[in-house]
Amino acid sequence: MARAAEDEDIERRRRRRWPLLTAVAIDSLGTGLYLPLSLLYFLKVTDLDLATIGLLVSVTTALTLPVPIVVGRLADRFGPRLVVAGGQALQGLGFLLYLTVSGAGSLVVAVLVTTVGLRVYWSSIFTLIADHADHAHQVDAEAAEAKDHWYARTGMIREAGAGGGALLAGAMLAFDSTRVYDGLILGSALAFLAAALMVVLTVPALPHQPPPADRPSGHRALLRDRPYLALIGTCTIFALCSTFLALSLPVYVVQGLSGPDWAPGPLLAMNTLLLATCTAALTRFVRRRWTRARALTWAGALWALWCLASAVAVLLPAQVLVPYLVAVVLCYTVAEMISGPATNALAADAAPAGSRGTYLASFQYSFAIANILAPGLFGLLFNQNRLLPWLVVGLLAALGAVLMLRLERRLPQERPPARSGLPESAG
Repeated sequence: MARAAEDEDIERRRRRRWPLLTAVAIDSLGTGLYLPLSLLYFLKVTDLDLATIGLLVSVTTALTLPVPIVVGRLADRFGPRLVVAGGQALQGLGFLLYLTVSGAGSLVVAVLVTTVGLRVYWSSIFTLIADHADHAHQVDAEAAEAKDHWYARTGMIREAGAGGGALLAGAMLAFDSTRVYDGLILGSALAFLAAALMVVLTVPALPHQPPPADRPSGHRALLRDRPYLALIGTCTIFALCSTFLALSLPVYVVQGLSGPDWAPGPLLAMNTLLLATCTAALTRFVRRRWTRARALTWAGALWALWCLASAVAVLLPAQVLVPYLVAVVLCYTVAEMISGPATNALAADAAPAGSRGTYLASFQYSFAIANILAPGLFGLLFNQNRLLPWLVVGLLAALGAVLMLRLERRLPQERPPARSGLPESAG
C-alpha cells in the first residue's frame, strides 16, 4: 500500500509539471528550427549584404535591452503566466513578419518584434517555473528539491527541443530553396504561437502575491540589495564561461590546434546530448551534497580546469587530440549541468516575495551581458595569441568561484539539501 501511494504521488507530480514542460519543448523546437537559418534567411530574401544585415540585427537587438525592466514589473503585478504567453505570441508574430521581409525597413520591424518577444519570454519564464516549483513544494513538503529539478528538467527539454529543431532545419537546408526557408520560418512561428496557446489554456494559474505597498519593492528594492547585485555580477562571469564553448571550440580546434574540420560538430553534439539527458540526475546528486552556492563554486572550478586543459591541448600529438578533447568537453559539460539549475534556483530563492519577477528579469542581464561580450572578447584575445582566451576566461572562472564562496554568507539561507529516499523522477 505504501509503495502504491508513493507511485501515485510521483505520477501526480509529473502531471502537474507536464503542461509547462510541454510548452517549453514546443517553444524550444521553434527556436531550433530558426537557429540554422539566422542571418542566412535575410541573405536569401533581400538584396542586402552580410555586413549590413549583421549591423541592422545587432542594433535592433541592442534596442530591446531595456525590455526586462518593464517585464519584471508586469510579472510582479499580474503574475508571470500571461507574460510568458505574450512573449511567445510576440515571437510567433515576429516570425510571421519574417515572411514579409524584402528590405532594411521590414527586416528591422520583424527582428524588433521577435527580439522583444524573446526578451519578454526569457525575463518571465524563470519566474513562472519558480512559482510552480514552490507550489509543488507547498502541496508536498517532501519535494524539497523541487525548484532545482524543475529548472534541470526544463533545461533538458530546451536542449532536446532546440537540438531536434536544429537537426531538422539543417537537413532541410540541404535543398537550398526559398520555399524551404519560408517553410522553416513558418514552422517556427507556428511553434511559438502553439506554445503561447498551451500556456494560456493548460498551465494552471497560481495564486499571485502582488508587491507590498508598505515597503520598497521592485527596482527600488533591487538597487538597495547589494548581495543580489553581487550575485548578478558573479553569475555574469559564469554566464560568460557558459557561452564560450560553442563560440570558441570550432575556431580553436581548426585554427588553434590544426585539428580535423569534422571534430567540432560531434563534440558540440555530445555536449548537447549530455545536457538533454543527464542534467536532472546530476542535479539530484549535487543538491544532496552541497548548497547551491557551493555547487556554483565547483562549477567555476571545473570551468577553470576546462580552460587549463584546453590550453594544454597545444602540447599534444595529433593522434590523441580528439580523444583528449572529448574529455575536455566533458569537463565543461559537467560544469554547465551543475551551474544551470543551481544558478536559477539560487536567484529565485534570493528574490524577496512580491518582487521575484523584477529580480529574475534583472538577473537575465547577466546572460545578456555575457552574450554581448563573449564574441568580441574571444576574437580580440584569440587574434593576440591562441592561448590568451583560455588564460583570461580561466582566471575569470576561478574568480567567480571565489566570489561565490564569499557571497554565500550574505545571501538568504536556503533549505538544507534533501536526503530523502525519493526516486529521481519524483523531483
